[in-house]
Amino acid sequence: MPNTKTVRVPHLGGITAAYQMPHPYDSSKPTLVMVNSFTTSSELYREQYANKELTSKMNLLAIELLGHGQTRTENENWTYWDTAIMNVQVMEALGIEKAFVLGTSQGGWITVRMALVAPKKIQGIIPLGTSLDFESDRTRSLGCWDAPNLLTGTIDAWTTNEQTPGFEPDDDYCNFLIDIGFGKDCPNEVREYWKNTIKQNYQGDDGRRRARMAAINLRDRDGLHPRLWDVKCPVLWLHGTSDVVYSVPNAEQEIKLFKNSRDARLVTVKDGQHFLSFSHPKEVADNLIQFVGKYNN
Repeated sequence: MPNTKTVRVPHLGGITAAYQMPHPYDSSKPTLVMVNSFTTSSELYREQYANKELTSKMNLLAIELLGHGQTRTENENWTYWDTAIMNVQVMEALGIEKAFVLGTSQGGWITVRMALVAPKKIQGIIPLGTSLDFESDRTRSLGCWDAPNLLTGTIDAWTTNEQTPGFEPDDDYCNFLIDIGFGKDCPNEVREYWKNTIKQNYQGDDGRRRARMAAINLRDRDGLHPRLWDVKCPVLWLHGTSDVVYSVPNAEQEIKLFKNSRDARLVTVKDGQHFLSFSHPKEVADNLIQFVGKYNN
């Protein structure tokens, strides 16, 4: 069973948003909202929940995106902007007035969107292993993946008017996601856990529709470059040198676009995977503690 609770928020006519906050909320501490990556769940941050140094200094709140984990809405079409608005409404529903936001891969796009839709509530953003462009020729020329080529076949296979009560993502899809996120050499128990989790999260016709829309959002998202000018809060971009999805050269270009941020820095982590909070939890925690400690005001 998932370790999540749910809260109802009004966006899109009503969303049941799933979240994890393993430790009781302490209003005297800063809060870190964490946003998981494509077709994973809030369990992506288990290493962070277990880090006593981290949890002693801040509240950890992981919110599962639209189409992910246990978050549900009756609307079949939504975008990353909708998740950003939903996340802000979850904060409000839980009585959290302001927060830092960390996001892995697509979660990195949500951090920026949250800073844009609720600038007074977001104290700083921490994108991990991301790209803030659309899936462009520019990013591919810098060594990022080819999402249109890699995802279109999957989206087409998941698009049908027929009912699919027996649907679940197959092993090829699960292993693909695990290989690019956790690394091809990740421990077998990690691989088996996430294969089972992905299959359980995307069961039946509803699961297929949610997985399809999540993939469409990933492939066809809007780029954020012209909007980065409007981000005023501090930015700490963490990026692994072994990230096979988005490259360090791309991150080096994009961090420079936060021209009005009071502090925008890129920190690379040697041998870090795409899911950096998994492969290098200590380095992520150390940087978080320093960043949140500096800008919590």
